[in-house]
This record gives sequence, C-alpha cells and structure tokens, in this order.
Amino acid sequence: MEDQQHESEKNKKEAKVPIPGKRNILITSALPYVNNVPHLGNIIGSVLSADVFARYCRLRGYNVIYICGTDEYGTATETKALEENCSPQQICDKYYAIHKAVYNWFNISFDEFGRTSTPQQTEVCQAIFKKLLENNWLSENKMQQLYCDACERFLADRLVGGTCPTLGCNYDSARGDQCEKCGKLLNPTELIDPRCKVCHTTPRIRDTNHLFLELPLIKDKLEEYINNMSVAGSWSQNAVQATYAWLKEGLKPRCITRDLKWGVPVPHEKFKDKVGIKFRYLRLALLLQFNHRNLVFYVWFDAPIGYISITSCYTSDWEKWWKNPENVELYQFMGKDNVPFHTVMFPSTLIGTGENWTLMKSISVTEYLNYEAGIAVVSKVSDTLFTWEDFQAKLNSELLNNLGNFVNRVLSFIVKPPGRGYGSVVPDAPEADLHPLTKVLAEKLGNYVDQYIEAMEKVKLKQGLRIGMSISSEGNAYLQESQFWKLYNEDKASCSVVMRTSAGLVYLLACLLEPFMPSFSLEVLKQLNFPIDKQFSLSDETGGLERARKPWELLPVGHRIGTPSPLFKELKDEDVKLLRDKFAGSQADRADRAAKTEAEAKKITEKLKKTKISAPSD
Repeated sequence: MEDQQHESEKNKKEAKVPIPGKRNILITSALPYVNNVPHLGNIIGSVLSADVFARYCRLRGYNVIYICGTDEYGTATETKALEENCSPQQICDKYYAIHKAVYNWFNISFDEFGRTSTPQQTEVCQAIFKKLLENNWLSENKMQQLYCDACERFLADRLVGGTCPTLGCNYDSARGDQCEKCGKLLNPTELIDPRCKVCHTTPRIRDTNHLFLELPLIKDKLEEYINNMSVAGSWSQNAVQATYAWLKEGLKPRCITRDLKWGVPVPHEKFKDKVGIKFRYLRLALLLQFNHRNLVFYVWFDAPIGYISITSCYTSDWEKWWKNPENVELYQFMGKDNVPFHTVMFPSTLIGTGENWTLMKSISVTEYLNYEAGIAVVSKVSDTLFTWEDFQAKLNSELLNNLGNFVNRVLSFIVKPPGRGYGSVVPDAPEADLHPLTKVLAEKLGNYVDQYIEAMEKVKLKQGLRIGMSISSEGNAYLQESQFWKLYNEDKASCSVVMRTSAGLVYLLACLLEPFMPSFSLEVLKQLNFPIDKQFSLSDETGGLERARKPWELLPVGHRIGTPSPLFKELKDEDVKLLRDKFAGSQADRADRAAKTEAEAKKITEKLKKTKISAPSD
C-alpha cells in the first residue's frame, strides 16, 4: 500500500484536471473484487472496454482520465482470508499486486489503478454518509438477518449460500445478495435451504438494527435523472431495461450497513462495537481479529464511492472531476449484474447529499459469454458463446489474411530496391486526388471514418472495430484492382499514387485500431519508421479528422520506412488444441494441474541426480 501511495504522490504533479473549453471525460470501469486472480471475464467485461474508449478519447484529443482499482472491503475478502489462513489486509495486498500485474500485462492504460482500503476511501465515504444523515435520507430499521449458532455471529450476505427462490431459476449456489445465474438481487433470508459458508450449518433468523437509504423518498429526483440522462447519454438497451425493471418493481429502502469488521466504519456513536461476538473456533478470531464487530458500510454502498476516493489518490483536485457536472462527462463500464447499483443506488446516494456531483452520463454494459464450459463477460448485446474454433477462424481470416496481409503487401513492395520498388522511400504522388481509383477510395474512406467516429462516440466499440477492419478490406481491394505490380512498369506515376495512398492507409489503420490493438499499432509505426510521440490524432482542433480523408497526405514524400515483417501468425489446429487444454477448467483446476506437473518434474530431477552416468569410453 505504501508503494501505491508513493506512486500516487509522484503522479499528482502530472495529474490532469478539467480544462475549460475542452471536452473533459471521466471514465471508470467496475472495481474487481480483490479475492481472486482476474479472469478473461474481468478483463473484457469492463476493464478492456473502458480502455478502448479511453484510448479513443485520447486519439480525439479529449482531456480524459481513466480510473479503476480493486474493491477490497466486505465479506468476499473475509471469506478468502479464511480460505487462505491469513488476515483480510494480507489478502488485499496479495491480490492487489496480482491484479495490477495482470492489467499491466494487458497494457491497460489506467491513469490511476488504486484500491478501496485507503484513508481516502474512509474519508469520502463517511463524508457522504454524514450528508445523507443531515438531509434525513437515512432511517434505522430492524431487519431479520441470518445468525449462525455454530460460529456465534451474524452472517453477512456473502457468508450465506443457498438455492435461488426466483421462479424457474432454482440455482443451488446463489449468494446471499444476488443470484449469479438469473441476476436477481436477494436478501439472505429469501434463500431456500440457506447455509453458513464458514461451517456449512443451517443458520437461523434473528432481528438486528441497520441503517437504510430511503430510496422511495429520492424516487422523483432519481427518475428525473434517469429519464433525462438515459436519452442524453445514449444508454445501452440492456442498461435501460435493467434500470426500468428496478423502478417498475418499486423502490424500497435499501440497507447500507453490515455486521462486519473489515470495511469502512459507520461514523455514528450508536453503532460502534454494535455486536459482541464470540468464536467457538479461536483460529477464526485470531485470523480476522473478530473480538468484537463494528457496523460497517455495505460493500455496494461503499464500492462505487471507490471511484471517487481513487480519483482523490490520483489528484488532490479530485472535486474538479467529481463535483463539476457542467464541464465533465462521466462514462462508466461494467457487467450487466452491476447495472442497478450504478443507475439507481450510486446516483441516489450522490443526489441525496444535495451536492453538485458529476453523475453518470453514459453507461456501457456487457452481457455474459459462455466460454465452452465456463462463463466470462464479453458481449454488449446478448449472451453468446466463445469457442476456440471461432477464435481461430477470426484470427486467421480477419487479422492474418485481411489486416496483416494488407500492411505487409504495401510495405514489402515499397522496400524493394529501385527497379522493383521504391528503395524504402515513400514516393511523391502529385494530383493523387484526381486519380480515378484513388478518388473512389477516398470517398469510401470518408464515409467509413464518419461511421467510425459516430460508433465510437456512442461507445459502440464492436461496431467501431468492424468499421476499422472494413477499411483494411477496402485497402486490399484497392491494391488488387490497381494491379500495382503491373503499374510499376506500365504507369509509374499511377503506381506512386497507389503506393503513397496505401502507405498512408496503413498509417491510418494503425491509428484507428490503436484503441483495440495498441501493440499492433506500435509495431506498425515501428515498421513505418514513424516516431511514436508523433502519433496521428483525430482531433478536430488539429485538423486530424479532415486529413484522415486524404491518406496520400498522411506520410511525407521522401519518408524512409523501416523493415516490414509479418504482424500475425497463423493459428493452426494443433495450436488450438494446446490452448483449449491449457485453459480448460477453473483456475483451481489449472493450479492443481500445474502443481502436479511441478511435482512430477521434481521427481524426475531427483531421480536423475541419483542416476550414475558412466564416463564415455575412448
């Protein structure tokens, strides 16, 4: 944690703040729980989508910051601490480092990747709570909560499992707060056949006092916000459906506190040391230091506030981002199970303070992807299926044969020696805009660029990527129709137009696809021998958007390109089999296989050590 705070202090000098007159965009992706190793669903479900959009915004010249971090408080962390025989703080420190390393490996361009177990989180969370209390949006009510006699403790939502009560679902591993199968939000007492996740015995219901956010009282202000912003922010269809389904059911007071120790303490004298809890198992008490329990904020009250506190770790001027709705647009990315907390709970919390908060403008939601035998999050329209065969087909046809082929054909021809090519030098191409074939290409390209901008502005990322790949297809068709290999000897001037235009198109593709494939773009810029710090911009202010319509002007005449090489490798059937076997099963299954492999390797090593090797005879 000290390293993170030191890093944040260093970055504060360079931190961005909103700039008057510019488009200022604040991007967040859902904070992943810190109790596991990130899987593909974590990456694609919110982190990668947000990164694509953040990179696009930078390409457009917007003033943007991208905020994320690990969600560290709550029962999920305590449960993992029990499993791994350590304290919650040790769990957080361990998995924060793992998450950070994984996202670094994926080249996610966070402006700040923080965590919620910080003093800043406590400060911001408690300040918001006090405002809600002052404004009479909170109430104290008795609620029935499951109590485990064996553990002698109240059980928070995540410490209870059971069968989902929703008609037609019957999922037998539903959590106490939500069913991951049908997405229904639950109370632990609603579960059928509930069980304590610590000792697996059946808990009983007991009365206990908690604090509630009075959503019915905030309903009018909330609905006004939702009705206006869902249109202005072009909320995705699945986000709108999930939000209005909540409203249709009728808003109810929502509990914002839990009987836990690992969390942000409720700053209210009445609830300090609320429940004295004994542990039959001394080990649990020592591990989690549960000699008594405080009332802390429920994770879904405190977790979204993490966006704010992590921003405060990024810059001391965080209020210029979060209390500046006139000049800042908030875009939030998440999986579909998180929607109500971001469209109902979090806005209600901020509205209830009476302060001028920056509320979410646009929400991007991903559906579930069935990964052969498991689940991840990827599709923005509907649940879909991932198969390695489909992955293989897309890589080989779209990346290798379309995009990679176009780039390689263009650059490989330019680097050929004079007499067969251009000696690595971009040729002059006077009156390129009058060349018939190039004129048709430029018209198509202008339309594609407009469509790309429109799609990306509406956060239709998949559509934006599809358009980028279509430009590559047009480039291949342009090359083929021009028959540049014949033109070189028959009409050198026309060939020069085609090759300079195509080289500019390669550069443009590297820019348009950078949000999706930054490593691809860097490699293309390297092969073009183009300075990375002079990367193309689609900014209206610099005229970049207009220049994109004239690809023959994107690279200067006489520019010497670098050495071309294949950008993608064919994925063969045997490669697919290896990948499927390698990533089969759960993380636990793969860890078990790795451990067995390591054990076998040690046995072989020991056996070899004991084996006497005879010296070779002369």
